[in-house]
Amino acid sequence: MILEKINNFIWGNGLVFLLLFTGVIITIRLKFIQLRLPFLLKKYGKSKNSGLSQFKTVCMSLGTAMGTGNIVGAASAVAVGGAGAVFWMWISAFLGMAIVYTENVLSARYSDDELKGPMAYLTKGLGCPFLALIFAVFCVCASLGMGGMAQISVFTEALGKCADFSRPAAAVIIFIAVWLVIKGGGKRIGTAAQLLLPAASLLYTAACIAVIAMNYKQIPQVFSSIFSEAFNFRSAAGGTAGYAVSVGIRRGLFSNEAGLGSSPILHSAAEGTSPRTQGLWSMFEVFFDTIICCSLTAITVLCGSESFSPAEALSAVLGNFSDIFITAELGVFSFCTVIGWYFCGMTTFSYIFKGKYIGAFSVIYAAIAACGALSPAEYVWILSDIFNGLMAFVNVSGILMMECLKLHRTKPV
Repeated sequence: MILEKINNFIWGNGLVFLLLFTGVIITIRLKFIQLRLPFLLKKYGKSKNSGLSQFKTVCMSLGTAMGTGNIVGAASAVAVGGAGAVFWMWISAFLGMAIVYTENVLSARYSDDELKGPMAYLTKGLGCPFLALIFAVFCVCASLGMGGMAQISVFTEALGKCADFSRPAAAVIIFIAVWLVIKGGGKRIGTAAQLLLPAASLLYTAACIAVIAMNYKQIPQVFSSIFSEAFNFRSAAGGTAGYAVSVGIRRGLFSNEAGLGSSPILHSAAEGTSPRTQGLWSMFEVFFDTIICCSLTAITVLCGSESFSPAEALSAVLGNFSDIFITAELGVFSFCTVIGWYFCGMTTFSYIFKGKYIGAFSVIYAAIAACGALSPAEYVWILSDIFNGLMAFVNVSGILMMECLKLHRTKPV
């Protein structure tokens, strides 16, 4: 299949190495800032801003990250890449924390009313507006694919296992719900995420912890498999540890979006805050999304499901309601991701078309997201991976060039 070939080419050794190498360079220069995150958040995490509140901004940014990737993505990473893929998800998150800190600091320094996120630092910092335009195009495509269709497709696939429903009718309802929220802009998106995300995250975390507690005797074996299979050349379903690395990095990025360029766009909505504050909170989001939530899913399915199915694992504590619970969680996570990614797509679309046609884009975005209810999840996920990789390549390459050319210095805190 041509899409699979394109996807494998983009996510070859080159992009994986670029992400890991950039993360290592920035981690060393920032003196392993990830390890000091709790202290730094306590000291510098408070924010005075006149725009979107910091909590709403964090919820909106987490909403884009905590989509179906936290449940379906993490489970599929284990199924396809073996237990060792979890280790590489952790590595991608740890190094990604340094990258996301840097990209948010850069965004806060260079953003203005017209240029935000990677468009700002690629244009003003690197002096390459053409690269900023390429990133913007890829981001619009990613918002329609990963941010919209992929999330809805996975949710409706899960819903189909619980109940009979009309997919066209579901698409109409989803279109209306998404459009009613996104037409209110960043503040309405942030409010919706603030209302939905914390409760859904808490419930999902509690259910996973309950399953892990019931299977506590298997925990040593699970962690042993994670570490041993990460470097075992016969561990992954694909036949090589290299495939486990690729799957782990790819699914980690799909989940936490570190280096993708979406986080600095979302944090640019929090006006009047210091670059350091935005950087620290974005690091926390990556930690919570991957190290906590994705790890919970992975460990839960490794402990409680032979087929690596979250619903099967959770049935130990929820019984016949596990499918309904997973579907409801996917519904909340996917909806938060869809509305959050609209902000990314709208910002980059506005950059491309100089602030024109935003109303039309909101309708188109909601319609394409709703079409996810009618589309096979397999093809949507492949397209999502492709545009994820293209966004990451442009964004991380720009950051690395700025580092190498010493066009900026993000001071360690």
